Amino acid sequence: MVELAGVNKYFGDHHVLTDIDLSVAPGEVVVVIGPSGSGKSTLCRTINRLETIDSGTLTIEGSPLPDEGKELARLRADVGMVFQSFNLFAHRTVLDNVALGPRKVRGLGRKQAEERARELLERVGVADQAHKLPAQLSGGQQQRVAIARSLAMQPKLMLFDEPTSALDPEMINEVLDVMSDLAADGMTMIVVTHEMGFARRVADRVVFMADGRIVEEKAPADFFDAPETDRAKDFLSKVLAH
Repeated sequence: MVELAGVNKYFGDHHVLTDIDLSVAPGEVVVVIGPSGSGKSTLCRTINRLETIDSGTLTIEGSPLPDEGKELARLRADVGMVFQSFNLFAHRTVLDNVALGPRKVRGLGRKQAEERARELLERVGVADQAHKLPAQLSGGQQQRVAIARSLAMQPKLMLFDEPTSALDPEMINEVLDVMSDLAADGMTMIVVTHEMGFARRVADRVVFMADGRIVEEKAPADFFDAPETDRAKDFLSKVLAH
């Protein structure tokens, strides 16, 4: 589904991604963890070309990433992305937020788009909020709407960039539960998160990044119970200590 080979990315003189090799199979859930500033979010953003790469190759379903125009728009429609800030349209209702993409990009009629939107809002547990504006919802509800909005495009791949980091603690699980259900349904997912319990429980593979590199990559039980590198051991000793 996704293949990165020798990918490098610079911000000025700062080498943000160094020789990244990563492949993600259809239906696989890959959780990317690591300290702040390790390149996790940049990695996520390169996959739907919110960031360009400076060298290496990045393919989705065997095709290289398009540079611009309709091909790029088509790719973005096939790759859903959920950010830490919900990025909902503040002046549109929850229902409109979810139905808009399928109407504008997929060409669905209003009735069909709204029916699909209602189904998805039901799926993520906020169907009763359909006619409210985003500001009237809790953070957890807004993030679930953002997930529904991405799903409305019927993506082949979902990217999550720290989707719970802006939420109050009691709202985190309601979002993680929706993500767990998606994974169980076979959605291909790349998830950048600080939620180690989610990583251990839901991931098929954990990718540990530090200083712009992939340092370790293995099954969750192997990574959490027997990390190989000092960098990973140090990270886990800090995040699992409490």
